[in-house]
Amino acid sequence: MRTAVVIVAAGSGSRAARDGEAPKQYRRLVDRPVLAHTIAAFLDHPAVDAVVVAIHPDHASPYGEAVAVFGADQRLLAPVPGGATRQSSVRAGLAALAAHAPDRVLVHDAARPFVTAEVIDRTLAGLDAADGTLAAVAIVDTLKRVDAEARIVETIPRERVHAAQTPQGFRFAALAEAHARAAAAGRDDFTDDAAVAEWAGLDVRVVAGDPANVKLTTNADFEIAEARMTLDRFARLADVRVGSGYDVHALVPGDHVTLCGVEIPHVARLDGHSDADVALHALTDAILGALGDGDIGAHFPPSDPQWRGCDSVVFLKDALARLAARGGMLAHADVTIVAEAPKIGPHREHMRVRLAEICDCALDRIAVKATTNEKLGFVGRNEGIAVLATATIRLPLRG
Repeated sequence: MRTAVVIVAAGSGSRAARDGEAPKQYRRLVDRPVLAHTIAAFLDHPAVDAVVVAIHPDHASPYGEAVAVFGADQRLLAPVPGGATRQSSVRAGLAALAAHAPDRVLVHDAARPFVTAEVIDRTLAGLDAADGTLAAVAIVDTLKRVDAEARIVETIPRERVHAAQTPQGFRFAALAEAHARAAAAGRDDFTDDAAVAEWAGLDVRVVAGDPANVKLTTNADFEIAEARMTLDRFARLADVRVGSGYDVHALVPGDHVTLCGVEIPHVARLDGHSDADVALHALTDAILGALGDGDIGAHFPPSDPQWRGCDSVVFLKDALARLAARGGMLAHADVTIVAEAPKIGPHREHMRVRLAEICDCALDRIAVKATTNEKLGFVGRNEGIAVLATATIRLPLRG
């Protein structure tokens, strides 16, 4: 094995944690957790042969959810339990890699999801002439040392001063030995692997990092990262399309109707081959229409008995999977329910939340509206419910 990566993800991330939220490495950033973005940056790099993540022993569940997107990629090794310090977590990762005997190892912070292939390239290339390399950026601001009362006591020369980032690259055997020596000496207070290597007398050199390769630490960092990643994603998905859907189902005797995946008590139910969720059917058709991929009947024919009584979430999820398979995203969904009864208003927000959950998107990208048909036609006679839906999607531009 040529190159392996240790990603350090065992911390609690308390400065960016919100009440009831998982630590920052598992906090969602646009479409997936931070850790998943970070892992993807390395799995997408052609020089990387294996990635191991050091996690907190209590984080097996959020870790499993975060890496589900990678399926059975064998380059992502089983996670290892990290320790109370960064050093102990890195040691655990190195121990897990020892059996694979990699030539080189990169150590990276889980909370740096913006690392680029170019930074990885430079970190690896530097190992041709040194024991270790450190991605870093030169300091351009004037540095001041202050006392406990914030009084300036010294101006620090900024020449040849760099801010350390990750990844940090090393010859695997050299870094493993340095960590073992530090542990034997009772030194577990180093803040990064370059410091461990320096203490052990290794030749560690700086390579150009990237000012955008920030470590997400505070809530403000996450807000900036969310905006940046959203803009980047939208720029890549410049093919904007709008599809419309319409469906109607008759009302028959029953005790509830299902609309937008929400059961609403009523004196009737919607009649259909599946669960007859007319709102999900219309939205499914809207997405398929925007994709130019037929309609719900073409993919789930009512003549097929396997769809009898089926939860209509299955149909919508299938349309969303077709959208994802083409590299796209749902930008907005607008659903208008036309019914004399039941009253939709008391259930509107529940419907929006349920649709946002199914579509895996922000709540403000979902609209649910309702109107009557002013007692006119089959809807006005309470014989059925109609729904109109509009879906706005974004796809990558194709030549």
